[in-house]
Amino acid sequence: MGRIAILGASGTIGSVLAGRLAGQGQSLLLLGRSAEKLAAVSAATGQPSQVVDLQSSQPLEDILRAASAEGPFTAIVNCIGSVLLKPAHSTTDEEFRRVVETNLFTSFAAVRAGGKLLRESGGSIILFASAAAEIGIQNHEAIAAAKAGVIGLARSAAATYAPSNIRINVISPGLIRTEMTRRIWENPAAASASTAMHALGRLGSPEQVASLAEWLLSPENDFVTGQVIGVDGGLGHLLARR
Repeated sequence: MGRIAILGASGTIGSVLAGRLAGQGQSLLLLGRSAEKLAAVSAATGQPSQVVDLQSSQPLEDILRAASAEGPFTAIVNCIGSVLLKPAHSTTDEEFRRVVETNLFTSFAAVRAGGKLLRESGGSIILFASAAAEIGIQNHEAIAAAKAGVIGLARSAAATYAPSNIRINVISPGLIRTEMTRRIWENPAAASASTAMHALGRLGSPEQVASLAEWLLSPENDFVTGQVIGVDGGLGHLLARR
C-alpha cells in the first residue's frame, strides 16, 4: 500500500488510527490545523506532519501533490469533525455554516483531492458521518444535516470514481469517548442518557472506530465501496430497550 493521508490526525480518532497504521510500518502524512498537536502525534508515530488550511480545497490538493514526490498516496482519511448540540432556533447562521464547513466541506475537499490524485493508481477514501444523520435525535439539527451531506457526497462520489478503482466509504459512529465529546461522557446525566440510546447499553471507544478504518484501508477488502458502516452500538438503526 502507498502512503495514507490522515486529515484531523491530531484528534483522538485520527491519532489512534495513525498509531495503529504506523505500528504496522505504514507510511503516513499527518494533516491538521494545530502545528503543536500535530507535532506530538508526529513524534509518537515517527511520521511527518503538515498544517493545512481547509477553508478552501486547493491547499489540500497542493500539499498532497507535492508530498507525492516522496511516494504516491493510495488513501485519504478525513477524521475532521465537530459537535454542536442545539435546536435549530438556538443555532446561529454562523454556527450552522461552521458545522457544515468543518464536517461536509472538508469531506468534499478530501474527495476532490482524491478524485484527482488517486485516479491512476486507485485507492481508498474514508469519510466520517454520524448515527445522528440516520436517526432523528433532538438538538442535532446542524450536525445531522452536515453528516447526512457527507453520506450523500460519498455515495455519489463512489459511483463517479469506481471506474478509476477509487473506493469511497463512510464510517458512522455513535457516541465515542473522544476529547471532542468529553463534556458529554464526563457529565453523569448526559452520559447516562446517551448510553441509554445505544442498544448495546454502552459508549464506543476510539480504537473500535480506528479498527474499522484500518479494515477499510486494507487491500484485502477492496471490494467494498459506497457503504455507510455504523460503529454505533446500534444507535443508528435499533430501538434501545427501555
